[in-house]
Amino acid sequence: MNDEDLRLAPRTRAADLLAWAAEQGRTPVAEEPLRAVLALLELGEGRMHDGWPELTSGAVEHLLYERLHLYVQPAPEEDPLAYGDAVRLLVDHQRAARRLNAKRQERLHAEAEWQGELAAGLLRRADLITWPRLYAVLLHAHGVDVADPAAVRDWLAGFGELAEEDRLAAFEALVPAGWLDEPDEQGWGPGRVLSVGMATDGARRLLEQGLMRRSYRNLAELTALGRPMPAELAGDFGQFEEAAVDAALDLFGEWTVPGLPRLLVEEFPELAPEPGPEEIEAYLAQLPAEDDGTAPPAED
Repeated sequence: MNDEDLRLAPRTRAADLLAWAAEQGRTPVAEEPLRAVLALLELGEGRMHDGWPELTSGAVEHLLYERLHLYVQPAPEEDPLAYGDAVRLLVDHQRAARRLNAKRQERLHAEAEWQGELAAGLLRRADLITWPRLYAVLLHAHGVDVADPAAVRDWLAGFGELAEEDRLAAFEALVPAGWLDEPDEQGWGPGRVLSVGMATDGARRLLEQGLMRRSYRNLAELTALGRPMPAELAGDFGQFEEAAVDAALDLFGEWTVPGLPRLLVEEFPELAPEPGPEEIEAYLAQLPAEDDGTAPPAED
């Protein structure tokens, strides 16, 4: 498959932005959060100009409040506030490029600051976590060398040998150890596992759709130049979908632990179940019915 034609994965201009920041004598911004911010903005539904995302209040809120907590998991030594810092750096760069006026720069700066603080809190919430993020936290908590793919695979294999209740207890233990905030009253029961799986499935599908939209935008440029549609899109659409699935897993790994999301999907799906309609319906069916006030009163 011709990746240069499809151009699924974002090729962010993080290096250019970091070079500009250095020239301006600005406080450095961490590169990994910056790349994640630029990629997620590009994969959103906003417009792009010369390789840069168009910044609006809606785009900033969408990124920091609705999307970031689905995908990124900072390492213990990384500052979760760096994502808001990255957005503010981009705001200032776009002001310097005369794509924002002073009033919009000031407003977006303020929004990125408080939304960035909010995003840092969302990254600690157990009720919003996805499987790749949760296992990234577990790997760090257990001291696994996440830069070593074999060490990550071996740890997952060992974790998979535990009984389900022991795995759930390991999730629970992340709270008193300070890795995550206390979940709601459900704790880590079947309902929590179901919600994590649903969030993970939805997050990955959103990412795949964003990658495909991005590819089609770039292909529109090719056709405008009179170049033919790549064979992958003119023929077998399934091939294109498979490429998007692979690209999404790779990006998910860049933002958590490299290779981890693919391992969870391809080798250890029992550790990260993503329920289908039947599993969801079966779970809902065994819940106690809610009293809607229409039941007859009990007899004396």
